[in-house]
Amino acid sequence: MTRPLRTALLGTVLLGCGAIAVALGILPASDAAALGARVWPVLLFVTAITVVAELSTAAGLFDAIATWAARAGRGRAWLLWLLIAAIATASTAFLSLDTTAVLLTPIVIVLARRVGLDPLPFALTTVWLANAASLLLPVSNLTNLLAEQHLGGIGPAAFAQASWPAEAVGVAAPCALVAVLFRRELSRSYAPPTRVEVVDQRLVVIAAVVLVLLVAGLLSGVPVWLPAVAAALVLGAAFAVLRPRELTVELLPWPLLLLSCGLFLAMSALDAAGLTAVLERIVRSGDGLPALLGVAGVGAAAANLADNLPAYLALEPTAHGAAATFALLVGVNAGPLVTPWASLATLLWHERLTRLGVRLRWGRYLALGALLAPVTVAAAVGALWLAR
Repeated sequence: MTRPLRTALLGTVLLGCGAIAVALGILPASDAAALGARVWPVLLFVTAITVVAELSTAAGLFDAIATWAARAGRGRAWLLWLLIAAIATASTAFLSLDTTAVLLTPIVIVLARRVGLDPLPFALTTVWLANAASLLLPVSNLTNLLAEQHLGGIGPAAFAQASWPAEAVGVAAPCALVAVLFRRELSRSYAPPTRVEVVDQRLVVIAAVVLVLLVAGLLSGVPVWLPAVAAALVLGAAFAVLRPRELTVELLPWPLLLLSCGLFLAMSALDAAGLTAVLERIVRSGDGLPALLGVAGVGAAAANLADNLPAYLALEPTAHGAAATFALLVGVNAGPLVTPWASLATLLWHERLTRLGVRLRWGRYLALGALLAPVTVAAAVGALWLAR
């Protein structure tokens, strides 16, 4: 059985369990409907941005961007890696972690292969920064959007003012680990590539324009699913005219959508069965450092067990006050670096790797994440506490 089929099967089982909970009255139907109303924009955004990434890759846009980045690195692997890290940080902060996982991953893989470098340090930098650097703005992570609502709609400026110390740690810690682990690979030099051959210049130009407009739309303040859906429709129309064979059902990340829906529904059923009450007894209240570390630690553990979005929704009632809410965000944003299902961005990232033929054993990913996550979460919470 292939990985997508296993993912779809797990999602179907979780959906079935949630449906049984609704049928038995454990999860009221009204609560299930309210959950659907809250998460459908998330799932629609992920679907649309995945389609945009697939079609942009097929157009050759990422090949062109990879060539530009390789030239900007001037033949030095470490300079190229720093450039990728800066792009990943900016993309995550201003566009969202899912956008980074979907759009940047193909660029770094194509780029590393083109210049003869190991793609793994670039790929790990992308996924770790997609998660750990998603603390700065409400748009950086969908958990942040939920938290901003929980805090009464404080706005991007106030959000950034409160979260920047944790964001700084979320950028520095993954980069430091990559620099140490892959110091030999990053000390290499390479020959900058020649001009890339473009199959269809028209599609490259259309994809580039759509991507620029998508970035503007995501920063405009409108619901993020609107510009993402518009971009997917425009690119789909262009391919329907110029290369219709590329438009297949495989563009849609349906296994991940099934898994996400199943996780949301199953976690809501557990919450209705008394999970929140249990968590209230586990999580300490207060804004002292031990209490904030506890909130973040429970958030990180829950995210690695059941995905960060359901984990945030389950723990949100236990976060009393701004300090606890931001500590919880540290846990569910910078903490899900261990298990592959800890965040949807990680699953999307790995799907990109699989489609591009890059192999990474989950055992190695888990071991590296188990080393990185606790240090990042603890240091980020400490930075928040010191800044206060």
